[in-house]
Amino acid sequence: MPAFTACDPFTLNRRQWSQWAAATALGGLTGTALAQDSRYPSKAIRMVIPFTPGGSADILGRAIGHELTTAWGQSVVPENVAGAGGSIGADRVAKASADGYTLLMGHVGTLAVTPTLYPKLPYDPIKSFTPLAWVARVPNVLVVHPSLPVNDLASFISYAKANPGAVNFSSGGNGSAAHMTMAYLSLQAGLKMQHVPYKGTAPAVNDLVAGQVQALFTGIPAVLAQIRAGQIKAIAVSSPQRIPALPNVPTVAEAGLPGFEADQWYGVVGPANMPADVVARINQQINASLRSPAILERLQSEGAQPMPSTPKVFADLIVKDLARWRKVIIDSKMTL
Repeated sequence: MPAFTACDPFTLNRRQWSQWAAATALGGLTGTALAQDSRYPSKAIRMVIPFTPGGSADILGRAIGHELTTAWGQSVVPENVAGAGGSIGADRVAKASADGYTLLMGHVGTLAVTPTLYPKLPYDPIKSFTPLAWVARVPNVLVVHPSLPVNDLASFISYAKANPGAVNFSSGGNGSAAHMTMAYLSLQAGLKMQHVPYKGTAPAVNDLVAGQVQALFTGIPAVLAQIRAGQIKAIAVSSPQRIPALPNVPTVAEAGLPGFEADQWYGVVGPANMPADVVARINQQINASLRSPAILERLQSEGAQPMPSTPKVFADLIVKDLARWRKVIIDSKMTL
């Protein structure tokens, strides 16, 4: 991948972006166009999941790792490295050897949010990684504790406005997707709520179930079981359309905020400058796994939408959302 002179990923000029996109596109070539290294993988692969166990990143990372292990006959070992909005795990991968044996389950928070929230990150979301495969789009769902006297988005907004600062919402950490999605909702609806960050999604969910906080706006896979068990109430989903896993839960847009969309996404990246043939092999196998009936059923049952595509499509998504969430952070005056 070419070296760039720009220090800020938001300031890449047209020539620099074209170079990066062209280099990334090499990973989308098929096996007939590239003489792939048949030796890869010849040993175990480490899949770094930059969050605690139990969240959407962990669920998806382990599912993809299992599929790759089955297909290649080499173990894909998940490793949870949590902290600083996922940046600790991401930095570990950024500094790893670019041989394809250390991968990252990338996430919208780690790759498109934290670069604005943490201006001194030890990695660059564009220059430090090789985009490999977009895995899934995961809608967020707004859930509340049953003790909160609301049953839909309109009553939630009304209650929060009538009780400014009284609603505590949890998240998997400062700058996490749950934090950003609720900040986006607050910005659009004019709400003032208290953010309670946790060290991961699982404890944020656990304390919501226990009634220590009142609300959470997070990925569906992390809370679907609790919704179905009646431990928490689902109010609205962040996607443009309703989700098959929660067919009776309206979207935020149809519930009163037209144009609202704030889905999470997940994808696999590796260190910068990975060999094009290894990029293509990983991309093809992940795409094949995402099209298999078993993984398709598993992801959809969790409320996740598989997104098989080329490395360039995934690279475009990262750049687009870097700009999008930067604007939300600036407009909401969010600081850590």
